[in-house]
Amino acid sequence: MPNIKRVYVIMGVSGTGKSTIGKLLSKTLQIPFFDGDDFHPEANIKKMKAGNPLNDDDRKGWLIRLNELAKEHKSQGAIIACSALKKSYRDILLEDMKGSLEFIYLKGSFELIKSRLESRKGHFMPLKLLKSQFDTLEAPEKAITVPISLTPDLIVQEITNQLQ
Repeated sequence: MPNIKRVYVIMGVSGTGKSTIGKLLSKTLQIPFFDGDDFHPEANIKKMKAGNPLNDDDRKGWLIRLNELAKEHKSQGAIIACSALKKSYRDILLEDMKGSLEFIYLKGSFELIKSRLESRKGHFMPLKLLKSQFDTLEAPEKAITVPISLTPDLIVQEITNQLQ
């Protein structure tokens, strides 16, 4: 494993396994994991629960908070799960983090992710918002990209292989 501590943002649309992979990678790299969903303001959660997609204004304060979290962990490293769907969102996350933050993109088809969301319980993100996430997604040009069709353990193995 690389000795350089970095902040890794596990990104992708809802249902790609960001939290699951983030927790597993956290154990492997021995750095803390933070679920970006835990940092959404209540207004954002209510909006999503009501089936309404967030707009850029809704996301801005949330992304700034996640950037602050990344800066707080810049020297010791961390993993943050965050959809980071647009380049402009990733630019906010990268503010004052150049060279210390890397994106890990969990990539999957609409059909596969839809089937996962249909069986998921207890999450505030309703299935009907998945299409809006795919419509918003601007796939990153610079990221470790891993297919979610692999098992969680193989995804983590693939990520760590690409980190070396």
